[in-house]
Amino acid sequence: MLVAFDFDGTLSDSEMTVLLGERRGVADEMAAITERAMNDEIEYATSLRERAALLDGLPESEAAAAFDEVVLRDGAAEVIDALRAAGHTVAVLTGGFERGVEAALARAGTTVDVVVANRLPVADGELTGEVEGPLIEGTKDDELARLSTEYGVPVADTVAVGDGANDLPMLEAAGLAVGFAPKPAVAPACDETVTTMPDLLALFETHGLV
Repeated sequence: MLVAFDFDGTLSDSEMTVLLGERRGVADEMAAITERAMNDEIEYATSLRERAALLDGLPESEAAAAFDEVVLRDGAAEVIDALRAAGHTVAVLTGGFERGVEAALARAGTTVDVVVANRLPVADGELTGEVEGPLIEGTKDDELARLSTEYGVPVADTVAVGDGANDLPMLEAAGLAVGFAPKPAVAPACDETVTTMPDLLALFETHGLV
């Protein structure tokens, strides 16, 4: 089985762009753009570019400090470890950033099989205000299909867990779609809904995944 998680809002209640925005003094603007994207009021790729542009000139050291603040939800590491112990492939598919995901996983003492995330380019020690990576033009269902092929798991045998509008493509494609406190625009696409990591672990137990 392949289990694909969103990160910001799902595995973590940190919002990476807001943490970065606080360091640049644009957190409120960041949060407003994020909320519009999660409620499907603006295309996610557009929202990500707008948020990245607000970070132009942020020192790389400040960005690193922001990523160091990213943490997993209580119980998220246990869910990941239980799935991997049961032999499943666990992926993180996020419009957030590799560095923050990897730092949070390491601090929690856990790991996943693959992280698909974006990057913030740096020039002369500062963020350029640009963003690059597979989840800007591409969508999460594209990456779910790619990973399904790579790991030899039919898409019908995949599980997707997410909360926001940019998760809709993978939720609609997966065999089991789980909403983690999903936004109103996302809930109708979910087969199951949970609001805590213990509830998610219990749900996986019910489905015989762990």
